[in-house]
This record gives sequence, structure tokens and C-alpha cells, in this order.
Amino acid sequence: MFVDVAKIFVKAGDGGNGRISFRREKYVPNGGPDGGDGGDGGDVIFVADEELRTLMDFRYRRKHVAESGEQGGSNNCFGKSAEDLYIKVPVGTILRDSETGLAVGDLKAPGDTIRAARGGKGGKGNAQFATPTRQAPRFAHPGEKGEERWVELELKLIADVGLVGFPNVGKSTFLSIVTSAKPKIANYHFTTLVPNLGVVDLGNGRSFVIADIPGLIEGAHSGVGLGHDFLRHVERTKVIIHILDVSGSEGRDPYEDFIKINEELKLYNERLSKKPQIVACNKMDIPAAQESFEGIKEKLEQQGYEVFSISAATKQGIEPLMNKVYNMLDQLKDVEEPVEEISELLYHKNTDEKPYNIRKENGIYIVEGRLVEQLLESVNLDDNDSIKYFQKVLRKRGIVDELRQMGVQDGDTVKMYDLEFEYFD
Repeated sequence: MFVDVAKIFVKAGDGGNGRISFRREKYVPNGGPDGGDGGDGGDVIFVADEELRTLMDFRYRRKHVAESGEQGGSNNCFGKSAEDLYIKVPVGTILRDSETGLAVGDLKAPGDTIRAARGGKGGKGNAQFATPTRQAPRFAHPGEKGEERWVELELKLIADVGLVGFPNVGKSTFLSIVTSAKPKIANYHFTTLVPNLGVVDLGNGRSFVIADIPGLIEGAHSGVGLGHDFLRHVERTKVIIHILDVSGSEGRDPYEDFIKINEELKLYNERLSKKPQIVACNKMDIPAAQESFEGIKEKLEQQGYEVFSISAATKQGIEPLMNKVYNMLDQLKDVEEPVEEISELLYHKNTDEKPYNIRKENGIYIVEGRLVEQLLESVNLDDNDSIKYFQKVLRKRGIVDELRQMGVQDGDTVKMYDLEFEYFD
């Protein structure tokens, strides 16, 4: 099954907690603190793998979590940091932040990587908090939480040339002739249900990749037919071969088909309508095609298009068309399809965001936020040194000053999650 879009949840590993520990050795009755730091959590990293072709695996596994760092040990032993989690995706995959829809990276070449979520830092052990006046700290820092987010994966096939045209104009037959690809071929609409890739080998080291895009019809840009699902695969191509059925075997006007398909490309993405385009008038082995070819060729050449007469069934005109395409690609080899990447989303923690907030409800001052959670986890409120450290952090991080600005008075109640206490300056 060909799957080119997926939405998954990724979470980096949490940092390991710092250890609370004291030396307990023979002849050392009052050993100092020796709790080690926790290890860092693993990152979540996407990597482009040229052996993968679809995003099908993500249909069945939508949650990906990296390992957490180990807790710090005694005797000043640090916890082991976790291994990063590498998630393999096909080359040509774009990652988007699900919340904003903005691109966070484009995996265009084998081995390209994107770090989508950072692991949490390990917490400090109690040995880190020892001072001349606080020689036996009975508290340590917990590890930071790893980042987590929903990401959308969008696969755009990496091909030099894209084949476009109405259904049943002969795109699959053309692909089977110029490459070793074996697409499904039959005389009915929408034979091709998924994009097909093939390599054109012209000899002497000259080659390029071509993609047969499922048949487009009028309204494809808005979801009619199969076009809405596969137009994205034309975006990567550098040259478009527009195949027309000049025999009129489907009862349509080939020139009108050309106008309609180009309009669909333009409505889907303005850049698509500006890509270099070669017109291949197909089915020239049918007598009716000879009658309409010259008129269509004249109209299109007046608009600046180069027109070739071909027959995919008999291979007529194929070689000069392929040589022309190769020469165009050679001139466009440095052109890349731009993707607007927002690098700030890679590390989506907002460093400017205040780590706490204070509000007043029913006369009670409520203090909440990431800083408060970490502080409460790290202190031992039954220990005098730990309480002093708690008070010091409240002053140093501006919480006390903000409470004063909000009008807190001695004896007022302050609540931090499950902890309630009376405020005294």
C-alpha cells in the first residue's frame, strides 16, 4: 500500500532524577553528600532512508517515545544518558508541526536528519548543592521532562520529471517504454492509483528519474478524482512532460485538456504552472491523430511550448523527446524546490515564556507553572536546609517580588498545587 501522509506523536526521553545520598563508610560516621546527577533523556531524530518508499508503517504505529535517562547513583555516580531514538522515513519526507502546520524540516537526501524533540536534561544530585553553610543538603533536582509533539509527515517523491495528463492518455504506457518500471496498464480510467517511479537510462552515464502521477481531471486541486492526493508529487519535479491524446479517442478536445490540466496545476500551487513544460502529443499511430496534431502544435508553439509527436505503443518519437528532457535537466540541475522551514519549531520550548504564573482567586494567591512543579519535586519540606533553598529560589526567580506587586500581605494564603502556606515577608 502506498501511503504518503501520516500523523504521529513523538516524545523525547525524560531526564533522570538527581540522587539524594550520603557517604556511609566505616570510620566515616558523618559522611558528606554523594548523590550523582541523572542522565539526559534521548532525543527523537528523523532520518531519511533510501530503502523506504512509503509511510505505511506509521499507519499502525503512531506513538514513538525515546528512553529516559537513568537516575543518579550514590558515591557521585552519574546516571547513564539514554540513546537517541532514530525514526526512519523515506527520502523526500517533509515534517510539519501539527499544531501550526509549519514545516520543521525537509529530508531531501539519504542520511539527512531532523531532531524533532529534545530529551530532558538530567537533574542534579544533592552533592551539587553542598556549600560551607549547607553541608548536608537533603534535596536534589528532578530530571527535566522530554519534549513532546504531534508531527505530520508528508512524502513528496523525488523525481526529475513528472508526467501529467488526463486519465487514459498513455502515461503508464509511456513510462513502461522509457524505463524498466512495470505500471499497471489497461484501457480504463484511473488504472494508476499510486505514483510510479522509473529511471530513464540514455547511456553514457546519462539518466534521470521520471514519475507517472495518477491521472488528473478538472477539479483535481479541490479533491475531485485522485489528483488532490497526488499533486504534491509534481512539486518536486524540475520538468513536466504533459501528455495529450491527440487521437481524441476519449471524445475530448486535446487542446482543452491541456488548458484544464495547467489550470489545475496553477490552482494547486502557483509554482507548478511556472515549471518548464514539454508537450508530448501521444497516440500518433492512430490515423485520427494526424488530422488534429498540426493545429494543436501551432497553438501551443505560439504560447512558447515545445511540442513532440510520439506514440508510446510504437516508440515513435521517444528518443528525441528523452534527449531534449535530459538537456533541459542538465541546465536546471542546480534548481531546488523551496520549502519554507521554520527552524525555531525544532526546539519548540519557548524560552521567552515565563516559567510560572500567579493569579488571585477567592483571596488565595495561586502560583503554578513548570518552575513550581520542578521546585516542589526537588525539595524536602521536612528538612530545614531544604526549606531555606525553597525560599531562596522563590526570591531569586522573582516570585516573591511579583506577589508583593499583587498586594500580598503577611498572613495571606499562598497555594502551590497541593502545598498551602501563610505568607510572611
